[in-house]
Amino acid sequence: MTKQKTAPPVKGSGKKSGVLKRAGAKRPAVKRIGRIVEDLAVPGFKASAISCGIKAKRGALDLALILSDVEATVAGVFTTSSTKAAPVILDIKRVKKGRSRGVIVNSGCANASVGRLGMETALNMTASVEAGAGLKKGSILVSSTGVIGVPLPEEKVLKGVPKLVKKLSYYGLGGFATAIMTTDLWPKTVLKKARIGGKTVTVGGVAKGAGMIAPNMATMLAYFMTDAAIGPVALSSALKKAVTGSFNSIVVDNDTSTNDTVLLFANGVSGAKEIKQGTRDFALFVKLLSELSLELALLIVADGEGATHVVEVELNGATSEANAKKAARSITESLLVKTAFFGADPNWGRIVMAIGKSEVKINEEKLDISFNGVCVVKNGLDTGAEKKASAAIKRPEVKVVINLNMGQGSARLWTSDIGYKYIEVNSAYRT
Repeated sequence: MTKQKTAPPVKGSGKKSGVLKRAGAKRPAVKRIGRIVEDLAVPGFKASAISCGIKAKRGALDLALILSDVEATVAGVFTTSSTKAAPVILDIKRVKKGRSRGVIVNSGCANASVGRLGMETALNMTASVEAGAGLKKGSILVSSTGVIGVPLPEEKVLKGVPKLVKKLSYYGLGGFATAIMTTDLWPKTVLKKARIGGKTVTVGGVAKGAGMIAPNMATMLAYFMTDAAIGPVALSSALKKAVTGSFNSIVVDNDTSTNDTVLLFANGVSGAKEIKQGTRDFALFVKLLSELSLELALLIVADGEGATHVVEVELNGATSEANAKKAARSITESLLVKTAFFGADPNWGRIVMAIGKSEVKINEEKLDISFNGVCVVKNGLDTGAEKKASAAIKRPEVKVVINLNMGQGSARLWTSDIGYKYIEVNSAYRT
């Protein structure tokens, strides 16, 4: 295997505050939006990105590749939509083998709802990379994102693959993150190192997503790479644990994509001993992966199409954890709640409405609600703190704490507000 230099630290990308700070996520400064991050690297993984003409904007990056130097363990979680795109169907089948060398991704076209052509195109994309890189058949995965119901211009993709393979670089993940964007305002990348298995291991991740976010099992597209050594079963368990508290806990616009995919590759080139389930090393790995997943998930919420607020909803005191999640989900999905936060309106009646809509058991005389530490409801009644609460929720990060005072069940989810820009972006998405 080719020896590579150690990746430099990822540079800062703006101040952290509130919800994003607690999760460790970095909200990009305006000057960094769209910038290719060239200093992101995970040992043993190369990446590349090119423009092959899928996107309407001339020269826009729209085809990308991640390739491991050696065969890697792989795990994935995918959309639960009944209208899965062809790339998702193919990846579900291939991930079951537990081994892969990488993934090719295009943006600008979802390759979904186009009949048999979709699977033919997905297979041809992976076969082209396998042939060009000298890999065995079935070792490459594929993802697509963009407009649904439009055939992917396969000839453009296949023509671009040789250039894509030739451009592979240990420092290509920044370009990859940019190429997979659609309505995103900035590329989303994370990188951390930790001492696991007797060695320093690296975990890096990239994601795209801003709209069509209300995931079941995944969110839009996200890819993690690590040089840790871990088997397929343990890797899958770790990924599912990480996704539960991150990508499955965010809402932007209540829609689940046909293409939602999260993939995790582990190539073991760090030389660390294999991570086994039930060990301290496994717990450390899950913690690290969960932290990175939450960072990426919150960047997706912050980048919600036209979003001006990231809203954390913490619901306590439900009769069960399941009921807490059900009620919290109802709040984060409510358009009336989301528009209220866009207008910095502490309309707590909409919170009550959303809880009631969930049909979770509640005694209103026990209900407490606060916005950014300002109590607006106590024992089910207005506290008269509307003016103070309105000023508090003008901040970009808002924390809503609800206590039903009915039991021990709790949940924490994140959402964004929705305003004029969301309509502007999505009404003109194809035009």
